[in-house]
Amino acid sequence: MSTITQQVAEQLDRWFAALKSCNPKRVTDLYADDAILLSTLKGDVKKGHGKIHAYFKGAFLPKHPIGKVVEGHTRVIGGTAVNSGLYSFKIDGTDGKRVTVQARYTFVYQWTGQDWKIVEHHSSLNPEG
Repeated sequence: MSTITQQVAEQLDRWFAALKSCNPKRVTDLYADDAILLSTLKGDVKKGHGKIHAYFKGAFLPKHPIGKVVEGHTRVIGGTAVNSGLYSFKIDGTDGKRVTVQARYTFVYQWTGQDWKIVEHHSSLNPEG
C-alpha cells in the first residue's frame, strides 16, 4: 500500500475515533465545509457543516456508536481519493440494549494541501443476503 493510500485508509480510523468521542464538532471537522452526507439513519441530504453537525449531534452520536471496517477498498486519483466497503457499528438500540448494524459506505476525500477532508459520504444499511 502506498503512503498516500495508507493516509487515506487511516482517515476512516480518525472518523471512528471522532464518533467514539461523541463530540459532533470533532466529527464535523473531518468534513469539508460544503461536504454532502447521505447518512445511514436519516434519508435526507445533509449539505454543509451545519446540517452534518446537526445529524451527528441529534441522530447518530446519542446512540454511542463504535464502528469498525469489515471490508475496505481505497483508491487515489490525483488529489481525490475514495474509500468504500462495509462497516459495522455497535449502537444503543431502542430498548436500551446494544445492537450491531451492518452498513455499506463510500467516502470521497479531497486533499486540501494539509489534510484529506471528506467531501462526500454515503452510508446505507447493508441489505440482507
